[in-house]
Amino acid sequence: MKTNAKQILVIGSGTMGSGIAHTFAQHNYPVYLYDSNKEALKLALEKITINIDRQITKGSIHPADKEIVLKHIILCSDLTIAAKKCFLAIEAVPENVEIKKNVFEILDAHCPPETILASNTSSISITQIAGFTGRPDKVIGMHFMNPVPLMQLVEVISGLKTSDDTKKTVIDISKKIGKIPVTCSDSPGFVANRILMPMINEAIYTLQEGVAGTLEIDQIMKLGMAHPMGPLQLADYIGLDVCLHIMEVLHAGFGNNKYAPCPLLVKMVHAGYLGQKNKKGFYDWSDPKNLIVNDIIR
Repeated sequence: MKTNAKQILVIGSGTMGSGIAHTFAQHNYPVYLYDSNKEALKLALEKITINIDRQITKGSIHPADKEIVLKHIILCSDLTIAAKKCFLAIEAVPENVEIKKNVFEILDAHCPPETILASNTSSISITQIAGFTGRPDKVIGMHFMNPVPLMQLVEVISGLKTSDDTKKTVIDISKKIGKIPVTCSDSPGFVANRILMPMINEAIYTLQEGVAGTLEIDQIMKLGMAHPMGPLQLADYIGLDVCLHIMEVLHAGFGNNKYAPCPLLVKMVHAGYLGQKNKKGFYDWSDPKNLIVNDIIR
């Protein structure tokens, strides 16, 4: 079956998936947004609508474009149907190898042979993911940054067998949606998280050891290093479970104890402190505009 030269498929309607779908739709690409959970799809469309309204308020898009963008997004709960005509499929499901394996096996079976299969993974090996398919030359990493409509960077990660044509196509399309693609090779955490996560992990060690409090650590990094958000607040924003998972990938991948997750991070995740997503982390996110530091150190 011949692919539509502009049809995009995004798998997963969470924060990253909905942001990716929004960005492509805003640049006139028809997008299938897939999720097995129909309620999640409904919430994703509501979130996209809210974000478009914010863009209108800020003057970054014209009010008349709102309906055009929304019409480009087709909600879908049958992955096999959505896969049949897309020329690019982007996986944005949770950072779990088995979940990704299932998704890529379905995509490989139902997407046309020429379809590029991309992963938004933040740390899992692209070469490993490519091994779940019969087209490793057409598997690549497209690691978008959150929030996707605002952040310019896309880390483009080539697996061991990713072809030059696949890489060129992904670089070109990233530019067409207003992003700046930066290439790197397949290594645990790639570049962004290999550098960012150990910094966050060290900030948590600094808190655990009583060197300074949550607010003080974040203020020092914001005021002294010109970071827009302190590392502990950023960890909450990313998700403490995601931070823990990435540190575990780095630790296992490099076999170096400098990447060992801080015990406090492990304890917090086990205790259900996940950050912004469930409103409790290093901060209390009940009112995001007035964050209160959680008293988690006893």
